[in-house]
Amino acid sequence: MKKLNLAIIGQGRSGKDIHGKYYRSEDNRYYNVKYVVDADEFRRGVAEEIYPGCKTFANYEELFALDDIDIVVNASYSEMHYSITKDLLLHGKNVLVEKPFGRNLYECEDLMKTAKEKNLILAVFQQTFLAPFCEFAYETVKSGKLGDVKQVNIYYNGFSRRWDWQTLQKKCAGSTYNTGPHPIGMGLGFLDFDPNARVVYSKLDRVLTSGDADDYAKILLTAPGKPLVDIEISPMDAYSPCTLKLQGSKGTMKLTPKAYEMTYIVDGENPERPVIETFLQNEEGNPIYCSEKLVKHVEGDNFNGTAFDIGTAKLYEQLYFLITEGRPMTVTPEMAAAVISVIELVHAQNPLPLKY
Repeated sequence: MKKLNLAIIGQGRSGKDIHGKYYRSEDNRYYNVKYVVDADEFRRGVAEEIYPGCKTFANYEELFALDDIDIVVNASYSEMHYSITKDLLLHGKNVLVEKPFGRNLYECEDLMKTAKEKNLILAVFQQTFLAPFCEFAYETVKSGKLGDVKQVNIYYNGFSRRWDWQTLQKKCAGSTYNTGPHPIGMGLGFLDFDPNARVVYSKLDRVLTSGDADDYAKILLTAPGKPLVDIEISPMDAYSPCTLKLQGSKGTMKLTPKAYEMTYIVDGENPERPVIETFLQNEEGNPIYCSEKLVKHVEGDNFNGTAFDIGTAKLYEQLYFLITEGRPMTVTPEMAAAVISVIELVHAQNPLPLKY
């Protein structure tokens, strides 16, 4: 199998420790890291050590004249995603861009339009869709095991604070842009990316952050005939019970990236009870509460891998076959653009004062 030549822009936490971890793993049978771009001299030196034979540049524009690049990975600062990706596309490069796809829907649509006009590949790195726990949740909903799912709760919570560039509005940062693409993308997935999906409530706030961008978000999404999706991103939840909870007419499932537990009933095991219009009483004639012991089933298991290993490897494998054979990817630019449209609206509904 012929490996593709890859260039990556950015050697920060994402470029080095997420993408780079995959490049250096046994899962990477598809890519040769040919070029690395970073403005920092020390990081370029580290890249030359961990990717023997690669060539490094301080400026991504050095890539334009090279004709041996199959894909460029844009892992730059969030506010640079649009401008650098647009520049790369205009110079004939296929691009995988980190999330967030753009600052607004216009930027996303412009990138998709440019890629189409240039007959180039544009992909977005939203690997959570391919994480084992997320795939299992979607499969369970489709199976009908939980019945008609009425509510989905997604929690990306913790008890911590930040003071880096990811806390600044001018850097296209804050929890909704940084963390939000994961839970918002998952939430839209449970709505089947219905074009009629809408934000029915949103709130952004600053709680423990040192910057001027949001670190708290509450977003409610729904669509006609679809469940209510309750998304929460919070830095002040020291007792977050799970990452994902699905409530359906036949049962409930809670999941973390590592494991799941599900309690459900099976058709026919709990015959329907006729309505009693009068008060309920026991054999002695005393009033009693309306209750019963349902025949329930409980199951659970652990997941093998997370979004940061299995999910990343699957996305890169799909990208390889998109480039070499034209096979479609699970995560499309249109899906990533829908995520950004929600984030854009939520920010418009909850403007926070600029401090920096």
